[in-house]
Amino acid sequence: MTSLEPELTTAVRRQVVEVRGVPASALVAEVPRPQAVIVALHGGATTSAYFDHPGHPRLSLLRTAAAAGFTVLALDRPGYGSSAGHEDRLRTPGQRTDFAHEAVDALLKDRERGVGVFLWAHSAGSELALRMADDPRGAEPLGVELAGMGRVHHPRAVQAMDEWRRDPTRTRPSLRRALWYPPQAYPPDVHGGQRIGSASPAYEGHREGWQQDLARLAAGVAVPVHITLAEHEQVWVNGPEGLADLASMFTGAPRVVLHEQAGAGHNTSVGRTALAYHLRVLAFVEECALGVRALPTERGRRDG
Repeated sequence: MTSLEPELTTAVRRQVVEVRGVPASALVAEVPRPQAVIVALHGGATTSAYFDHPGHPRLSLLRTAAAAGFTVLALDRPGYGSSAGHEDRLRTPGQRTDFAHEAVDALLKDRERGVGVFLWAHSAGSELALRMADDPRGAEPLGVELAGMGRVHHPRAVQAMDEWRRDPTRTRPSLRRALWYPPQAYPPDVHGGQRIGSASPAYEGHREGWQQDLARLAAGVAVPVHITLAEHEQVWVNGPEGLADLASMFTGAPRVVLHEQAGAGHNTSVGRTALAYHLRVLAFVEECALGVRALPTERGRRDG
């Protein structure tokens, strides 16, 4: 991979735009004449820094994707980054989806988009990605990557959340362990959320009705979907069972590709195997940009 190293110095810039009086921020790695644009949506308790691995440019999605010819916009989700403190304007899923669409449009204004936009989401960011993909006001994405999400919580995560509910005044060390297990899967300077952590907006803890929304949104996705679960995932049920369960929901997708990332924990984009993970999904993004049809073995294949 040494031939990639010089290009991994591609400039990553923080940019802020205003959306109806609320500032929206993002990290942007722009290339001339991109094949496509990747819009990356981080999970909970972090920011767009999740996709630009601090101190480890080789593990940065923004820099690796730019080296491969993609412009990347890592948006600070509503209530994070510059929009933190404006949660009163971002209370409902609809408000947050509108905010994200308008922020992306403003950030990409006057920028080349190539053949279109691909949505790449991690963990809690997957909710926003699915809502954006389902929103008729936004252009249909080229495809969607969903990492670190599921429908059924891993037994260790269930135990950790039960412990916290019994005593909400406690911090949630058990859940933190599940999120960052195993320690050796991460560089020590980022393990536990160091250098990328952020306070979460209040809405992150209130997702009533999400399971019903997930089923509806997943069934409505009409573009290729890539799903990644880590080998050591402990927030959601993983392995073949977890992957198959998620795949079964995307009944309208022309292509569904499943991937278990070896050696990774929940936070796939900041682990030691982040480069391997990014290259795997970037291959899928390239296939989406080229309009590659599904293989017969890929669930959800449609003829026509």
